[in-house]
Amino acid sequence: MAKSSADDEELRKACQAAIEGSGGSRQEIVMSIRVAKSRGIWNKSKRLSTHMAMAKPRVLALTTKYSSKGQKTKAFLRVLKHSAGEVLEPAKLYKLKHLSKVEVIPNDPSGCTFVLGFDNLRSQSVAPPQWTMRNIDDRNRLLLCILNMCKEILGRLPKVVGIDIVEMALWAKENTPTVIEQVNTQDRPAASIMTQDDLKVTVERDLVSQAEEEDMEALLGTYVMGIGEAEAFSERLKRELVALEAANVHALLESEPLIEELLQGLESASSSVDDMDEWLGIFNVKLRHMREDIESIESRNNKLEMQSINNKALIEELDKLLERLRVPSEFAACLTGGSFDEARMLQNVEACEWLTGALRTLEVPRLDPCYANMRAVKEKRAELEKLKNTFVRRASEFLRNYFASLVDFMISDKSYFSQQGQLKRPDHADLRYKCRTYARLLQHLKSLDKSCLGPLRKAYCHSLNLLLRREAREFANELRASTKASRNPTVWLEASVGSSQTMNSADTSTVSDAYAKMLTIFIPLLVDESSFFAHFMCFEVPTLVPLGAPGSLNKNASNDDLSIMDADGNDTKPGESSAELETLNEALQELLDGIQEDFYAVVDWAYKIDPLRCISMHGITERYLSGQKADAAGFVRLLLDDLEARISMQFSRFVDEACHQIEKNERNVRQIGVLSYIPRFAILATRMEQYIQGQSRDLVDQAYTKFVSIMFVTLEKIAQADPKYADIVLLENYAAFQNSLYDLANVVPTLAKFYHQASESYEQACTRHISTIIYITFEKLFQFARRIEDLMYTISPEEIPFQLGLSRTDLRKTVKSSLSGVEKSILSMSRRLQKNVTSEELLPSLWEKCKKEFLDKYETFAQLVAKIYPTESIPPATEMRDLLASM
Repeated sequence: MAKSSADDEELRKACQAAIEGSGGSRQEIVMSIRVAKSRGIWNKSKRLSTHMAMAKPRVLALTTKYSSKGQKTKAFLRVLKHSAGEVLEPAKLYKLKHLSKVEVIPNDPSGCTFVLGFDNLRSQSVAPPQWTMRNIDDRNRLLLCILNMCKEILGRLPKVVGIDIVEMALWAKENTPTVIEQVNTQDRPAASIMTQDDLKVTVERDLVSQAEEEDMEALLGTYVMGIGEAEAFSERLKRELVALEAANVHALLESEPLIEELLQGLESASSSVDDMDEWLGIFNVKLRHMREDIESIESRNNKLEMQSINNKALIEELDKLLERLRVPSEFAACLTGGSFDEARMLQNVEACEWLTGALRTLEVPRLDPCYANMRAVKEKRAELEKLKNTFVRRASEFLRNYFASLVDFMISDKSYFSQQGQLKRPDHADLRYKCRTYARLLQHLKSLDKSCLGPLRKAYCHSLNLLLRREAREFANELRASTKASRNPTVWLEASVGSSQTMNSADTSTVSDAYAKMLTIFIPLLVDESSFFAHFMCFEVPTLVPLGAPGSLNKNASNDDLSIMDADGNDTKPGESSAELETLNEALQELLDGIQEDFYAVVDWAYKIDPLRCISMHGITERYLSGQKADAAGFVRLLLDDLEARISMQFSRFVDEACHQIEKNERNVRQIGVLSYIPRFAILATRMEQYIQGQSRDLVDQAYTKFVSIMFVTLEKIAQADPKYADIVLLENYAAFQNSLYDLANVVPTLAKFYHQASESYEQACTRHISTIIYITFEKLFQFARRIEDLMYTISPEEIPFQLGLSRTDLRKTVKSSLSGVEKSILSMSRRLQKNVTSEELLPSLWEKCKKEFLDKYETFAQLVAKIYPTESIPPATEMRDLLASM
């Protein structure tokens, strides 16, 4: 017989290691053997059919374990499989006490496939696994071991199907391989120590008795046949079996009384069984009805328990909802009829906070949507809305009256305003302190009903506007009355005014100082009021005046608890709500409207005293304007813009009047010498430069441009009134303009431009006037030269001496008549130059220009003569230069 895997000691050790490695307690391995596992398939007859396509190698191990608790031995069947790396690991564990059937599959011709049926399998619809051995010997060896362990340990045998008991007994008798004995432990007796012979004998004793075995041996001893007589032996056994059955039938027939008695007993038993079946049927119906009743009772109990839980949860939710819907009596009394005194403001604020929270808790995001349409919730929401409307109406009415009463009290007290001989700086600290008491109330009013802020803002603006206008009017009146300044002339450039009037103008710096004081006092006040109004009235806009800004009037403004907060008490970020900036500016327009008239009055008063003070006032206004942000107090910036425009308009009016005074000069009688407005303009420009502050340079430059343009145009018109003396008038006045503005032109670019323009015009007038004098004195000489120059464009130089009036004889006559008494002619030219020029300081430069111009013309004439009349001689240019130098 080939060596079986049951004798493989290595396999036994691997199984032992796998069982211990899985965390189980130590067990004794009786047998370990290799098998093939496959899954059976139920056929239509509910029998298993073999399906070998899914066969997998497995190892079956029969183990025992001694339980000290129950003082008994337990038997197990373990299934082990090969993991990655060919290492055994436990896969299944079956207890042999649940083994109910051992069945050999009849579809397997080899007889090596069998099924072990266990009565504790969860699903009987799933076919149990089939085990296929390598040969019949391995199968018999495993099954005999299983049967012996069941008999020895459990005291019973499972049902055996499909196995020939005689064949197994004969195989057990012939095959007696040695089985490794189990080792006793110190703490427990051996579970089962036996050899394979013991197993064989036990099986045989279990299958046939000793008497049956002796009869079979005697029977087999009577048939001594050869090996080839198996068919005859089989036929003989069949015949004897038939005879034996016939003898048995005969014996049965002879025992008829016994059979009848047996039948009667069977009939009685059958009747009893029928009665028992009927009783069991009745009991079954009753039990079924009882089971149904029990199930019904359990179902009702479950429903009642669920209903109880739901009712409890519902009561808890309703309690929470009722808590939300409850209106505390102290809050209701405060909202409907409480006082708004300062001492009661904390209670009012708490009531507002509660009302805001209660309204929000009844909104869908915070309230379960299933409660939103409940009648109680709707009624409570309507009640809270009514409370809100009542409180908002009462609070709004109180605040409107409160604002009016505060302002009326301040207006009625004259100590708040400037009085005769005393300028009073407006102080609104007490007003803001009292208003700050209701700042939190306004914030809650906004969260409750934002539309109520519109009338409140209008009421505050109207009341405070009266106070601000009264303060500005009283301050401006007293400021003008207390400022002492002499009135300066408004006419600077008129011809009928003497120069002494303009030279002795008084100091009017107190006028611009008064205007600066007006701005210093009221601009920061208006900015602070705008900032306070924006925060107090809950405008969500950026801070108008940064904390600690130099323009802030109230240095303790940072102590005002007026930061904009949302309904939950969180500060809102600046810049998130700049959309309200336009609304704020409209409200500020209403708050501060009318106060600009008092600023205009100060500007007009200053203009009447000294129009040039408009320059310094413009610079002061521009400095304040540049310090205001575009998104700050909008009306304050508009006010400064309007003031700047008003000052520019007044100054433009002064410039226009001065230009009109300049233009009136052309309607006077013939002007001789330097016009009066030329030196006066220099004095005016010097005074204007002294008044420039900050950004008023553009304003002054525009005035310079207009002044000088009108001056030059008027000068040209006056000069053209008498063409004979036009150049003299022009050169004298342009020279006076340059002399009077030389210092200013070096520092003022605009005047420098006009200085250069006057210089060019002066040079042109000088050139024309000198040329006229030269031509008058030496008319024949230079007329002869001009005719030669004209002919040179049409004929050659050689032909000119043959032209009529240009012969050599004509040349000699012209030279003799013009240069015979050249010293007298030059003296005559000098007298002509001095005759009508009133500015003696111009004569030296004019005479030098005249000599240079005459010498240039004479040199040109000498060159023409040398070219056209080469044989003729005239006085050389060097002689003429020496003559002019000596005179």
